[in-house]
Order: sequence, then structure tokens, then C-alpha cells
Amino acid sequence: MQAVTQPAEAAPRARRLNVKVLIAGAAVALPLLAVLVFNLGRDPHSVRSPLVGTNAPAFSLQPVAGGAPIALDSLRGQPVVVNFWATWCVPCAEEHQALVAASRALVDVKFLGVVYEDELPRIERFLAEHPSGYPSLSDPGGRTAIAYGVFGVPETFFIDGSGRIVEKYVGPLDRRTIAALVAKARGMR
Repeated sequence: MQAVTQPAEAAPRARRLNVKVLIAGAAVALPLLAVLVFNLGRDPHSVRSPLVGTNAPAFSLQPVAGGAPIALDSLRGQPVVVNFWATWCVPCAEEHQALVAASRALVDVKFLGVVYEDELPRIERFLAEHPSGYPSLSDPGGRTAIAYGVFGVPETFFIDGSGRIVEKYVGPLDRRTIAALVAKARGMR
């Protein structure tokens, strides 16, 4: 067998190509690494909404169970938790018990559920099977969800007594997180 030899020009060219690949790879990887390092320790559920720090968009919505509409402005003076949810949303069902328990324990806080893109028979069935300790409100046409910039559910807004949004949380809540964010809405950090 005869050994195959490469021309002398091939070796330097291979090195140049590898350097170019290395530079291109670093140009892609380093910014991604910087983004990851910058976000270490950040809670991925806490979303910096442009609404945080501003007055909560006003609404007046009809409770699913019937009765007089509930206006957000009528709740001034107390913290308010506005949870956007749907029956088809698995994480919403997971957080439901935590929200109900928190609404019963935190009697000075008003909890409201705003139903997102759902059908009345499904909502009524869900609430019959999973009673709620707070009103669930119908949002026809999704106007309130649009005003709050809701992208998906569950999304929860924590509003202080003056009507200012102090936090937005995306994803299912647990009781400890609810208590911490309500404390923030009360002005106790």
C-alpha cells in the first residue's frame, strides 16, 4: 500500500478555515453566553411589563355567576389580585387552589379572576367542580386582556391600594409567591 500525501498547500488552508469557523462560532456563542449570565438569578415568571408602575387599566366586568358588574376603580384603597385564566389551561387549574386559599386567608385583599378566551358552559362546569372564593369575570371580546397585554394564561397582576400595578407574574402561582407579591402590593417589601 502506498501512503497518500497531501500537497503542502492543504495544511495551511485547513488551519485558516478552522480559525474562521472558530471566530464565527465565538461571534454567535459569546452574546448568547452573555445573555445567559446576565439573567442568572432572575425569576423567569416575573415579567417586566411596561404596565408595572403605572395605573391599572380600568374595567367593569360582569361576574360569570351573574350579578352587578365589578369595576376595578371601586376597589381602590385595598390591594387587588387580577388573575387571567381559562378552563383549557392546565397551569391555571394547578394554581386555582392556591388562589382560593390565599383569597380566604388574605381577607383585606380583593381577588378577581378574569376568564380568558373561554366558553360559558365550560366555565360554569369548571367553577361547579372547583368552587372559587372570589368572583370570576367574563371578558367579552378580550378587551380587558388586551388592555393588560395578556399574551397567554395564567397571568396575574398585583395592584396596590392606589390602583398602581406593582407586579406581573406569568405562570402558575403558589401560596408563598402570592403572599410575597401581595406584601409588595401592600407596600411591604
